[in-house]
Amino acid sequence: MEIFLIRALQLMLAISILVLLHEGGHFFFAKLFGIRVEKFYLFFDPWFHLFEFKPKKSDTTYGLGWLPLGGYCKIAGMIDESFDTEQMKKPAQPWEFRTKPAWQRLLVMIGGVLVNFLLALFIYAMILYHWGDSYIPVKDMTLGMKFNTEAKALGFRDGDILVGTDKRPFKDFGADLYRDLSEARRADIIRNGKAMSLPMPGDLNLLDMLKADPSFVRPLLPAVVDTVMPGTPAARIGLAKGATIVALNGKPVDSYNAFTDEVARLGDLLAVAKTPADSMRVRTVRLVVQRGTARDTLATALTPDLKLGFAARSLASLYKPVTVKYGFLESFPAGASYGVGVLKGYVEDLKYLFSADGAKSLGGFGAIGSLFPATWDWYMFWKMTAFLSIILAFMNILPIPVLDGGHVLFLLYEIITRRKPSETFMIRAEYAGFAILILLMVVANLNDILRWLGYL
Repeated sequence: MEIFLIRALQLMLAISILVLLHEGGHFFFAKLFGIRVEKFYLFFDPWFHLFEFKPKKSDTTYGLGWLPLGGYCKIAGMIDESFDTEQMKKPAQPWEFRTKPAWQRLLVMIGGVLVNFLLALFIYAMILYHWGDSYIPVKDMTLGMKFNTEAKALGFRDGDILVGTDKRPFKDFGADLYRDLSEARRADIIRNGKAMSLPMPGDLNLLDMLKADPSFVRPLLPAVVDTVMPGTPAARIGLAKGATIVALNGKPVDSYNAFTDEVARLGDLLAVAKTPADSMRVRTVRLVVQRGTARDTLATALTPDLKLGFAARSLASLYKPVTVKYGFLESFPAGASYGVGVLKGYVEDLKYLFSADGAKSLGGFGAIGSLFPATWDWYMFWKMTAFLSIILAFMNILPIPVLDGGHVLFLLYEIITRRKPSETFMIRAEYAGFAILILLMVVANLNDILRWLGYL
């Protein structure tokens, strides 16, 4: 419950910041052009609100809704998600959105997206300025990588050190490494101390690579015990720091990766166990453990969620991270470059959304919340907030009615043809866009529930 609350609070704070500034972008340009803003709300307020106030000599009511799914800025004389058609039946006023030139209305509509994109770049810049860019270079991972069956069919071997592709050298082990491998025609590696290259097909499915179990490639971690949690099966059988697990249930274990793969197979058996006795047989394991030159065979029952209760050596304990520091002015171009790279990767990966597996990978608030760490970490909080800001900017500029991009599309049509779409058409388009948005939200959050129940 504590982990859930910490993640929920981080998600709520991030959404609040992003929504306030996004709507603030619309608000700024509306006020700049003399357009009246009737309401400015954080969160939605169907039926009732938590509080609201209206400053003296102001046309705007500010408030806090009870439904934390976003927020809104109600601009006078505009057809939006409020579906206020009564106002549109009245004579147009000079302070209304609909009476302003198309270029002004266009700036009002892109104001939120612009603020979100610039905010992301600013946050990335400040992260680089305050914390720097810390990472473990892939080429320094001297133990190499662990590959799955599909990767080995392409010529990779366990222990190969990835260096780069025909696209570029690898920096760290992350999404860009997978993305480059999926599109590469050549992979550069070091095998047994010698540099060599492997031909690649150039069209691997990135989603399949990431979803594979075990995944396409992982840093190879030794099966060496680093920490033992008290009161766990590992503690009860005397497993101690420095011990190496060399076999599980008679199967050789050459790495922590292999150990976790074997435990995952036990999970498949546990899923089909019919009785408590069957479950206990699956959970009862025999370990061969090496301490120095001595080997011992130990037997124990794993926890119901198949945990032994120890942590292996981490990448940070095996390799020395590299940290690149940035001065205040240097951080801005570096942050902009980093943010543009994140946006580019996100846009490239959207093509997988239109596949069956891609649709299943859609996530709602549960999936977004799980991206935040289980403990409060300001570095990760701001990094995730910047990432969500970029996503919010991109998703909002999509040409779907009800989103900012839908309004932008109609305004561009008006500027090019000098013909304004009818109010009837705009209202119908808004309803259609709203229905699409609700459908996407239902699918995304239903996927979260199905994943939680174990069906996805």
